[in-house]
Amino acid sequence: MLTKDHLRKMLGKNEYLDHWYEPLHILLPEYDINTIPRVAAFMAQSAHESGNYTAYEENLKYSAAGLRRTFGKYFPTDELAKQYASRPNRQEAIANRVYANRYGNGDEASGDGYRYRGRGIFQLTFYDNYKAFGDSLDPRLTAAEVSEYMGTFEGAVQSACWFWEVKNLNKYADKGDIKGMTRIVNGGYNGLADREKHYTEFLHILGG
Repeated sequence: MLTKDHLRKMLGKNEYLDHWYEPLHILLPEYDINTIPRVAAFMAQSAHESGNYTAYEENLKYSAAGLRRTFGKYFPTDELAKQYASRPNRQEAIANRVYANRYGNGDEASGDGYRYRGRGIFQLTFYDNYKAFGDSLDPRLTAAEVSEYMGTFEGAVQSACWFWEVKNLNKYADKGDIKGMTRIVNGGYNGLADREKHYTEFLHILGG
């Protein structure tokens, strides 16, 4: 279904094209992402989330203004946002605050927010998701081993395929419902126009 020429047209001059192609070629069919609409939708979502497959670990280098805009719930004042944005370890501090006390993560002091920050081409986040993904591969895997695996090309792709399957996103892909799947992938509609643009382009590339 997905050829290397297709991927080259989708990702442009990505220097790791060959490294990405192999796991995509093998894993997409294993997770029933095996029709033109499904592949186009998966690639559109993952391309947006990963900056066209250039980033598969969450970047949390936010300015104070960026924190207020993106995570206003957790940084309700300019003063608090400036405090976190100016810390030497700001990425760690920001993740520990934003991702604390949810989905299996401990409190801010536990360090779980940074430990289980977004990884893979879908930016899989939180202990519960890491654990469930790891269990789907081998229940004996530790969270640290799962984190390490998601830092590989294969793991970055497989974690996204796992999320896609668990959330039944093929159902949305079959209907061309990019908005509906974006709500599940993103938790909102950030970047919806870009995701829809990618989807239209990728359908054309795949011959749909």
